[in-house]
Amino acid sequence: MPADDWKLLFESGDAEIGILVYAGLFLAEDSGFQWILRKKAKSGARVRILLGDPDDAHVAERGEEEGIGHAIAAKIRNAQVLYRDLLGAHGIEFRLHRTVLYNSIYRSDDRLFVNTHIYGLPAAQAPVWHLRKIPGGELASHYLDSFERVWDGATPMTES
Repeated sequence: MPADDWKLLFESGDAEIGILVYAGLFLAEDSGFQWILRKKAKSGARVRILLGDPDDAHVAERGEEEGIGHAIAAKIRNAQVLYRDLLGAHGIEFRLHRTVLYNSIYRSDDRLFVNTHIYGLPAAQAPVWHLRKIPGGELASHYLDSFERVWDGATPMTES
């Protein structure tokens, strides 16, 4: 997906921005993205980011499935360091989850990018669906509910 599409997604959020990934390193490395998050939080948006717990067995298993060993855990730790300036920022929350990640979910109000995961391939090589929550529609709601369940079971991230 073009970088501009990611930027447009997150710039469009006014009330709720949510990210559910193992590492999502491509976002953590983007200082422009971090600026958008800070700006949105200052404007009153709730910003929530869920990273995988680098010590979780599911993260290790995914690394083995993709043939990259401990690289996913290292990417998560890298993302944690890159986000350190946002940790504790008003309106921005981070948590670590210990779930099997079937999809990465990127939310901006009622718009979502859902990065499906394919066994043995990194997320960057898997498709991304663009969904919108619409009245009476269930698909986007299923992903939003999934995000909430993971959020509820995750632990707050602290400085490492």
